[in-house]
Amino acid sequence: MADRRQPAGPVFVLHDHRKPAPHFDLRLEEDGVLKSWAVPRGLPTDYRSDRLAVQVGDHDLDHATYTDEHKLIADTGWWELEDRTEKRFVFVLHGRHGSRRYAMITTNPDTNDRLLHLVKKQS
Repeated sequence: MADRRQPAGPVFVLHDHRKPAPHFDLRLEEDGVLKSWAVPRGLPTDYRSDRLAVQVGDHDLDHATYTDEHKLIADTGWWELEDRTEKRFVFVLHGRHGSRRYAMITTNPDTNDRLLHLVKKQS
């Protein structure tokens, strides 16, 4: 049976895409939409391994539960913002298997490229 509890904050979803090429999309609810980043290699699992995150178009909130034969939900839950500056923002994803703290760092203000970093200090 699906978990029908209301999230404690805005929703997030990590979509696992199989086509056109395997990649992940991280989507964070903000301002009534899902802000989205393509993360080709998935979320970092070690604080020494950053991942490329390229901002893509916003999606409607109903996309948080969307799946099809090429797009699965790898994780979902809620997220909270800890800190935001012009160059980075720090947030916590509270997903199915626990909570993880990340930083999204702007590498070049002229592009949509970011580095997604698992923060060493998790609490």
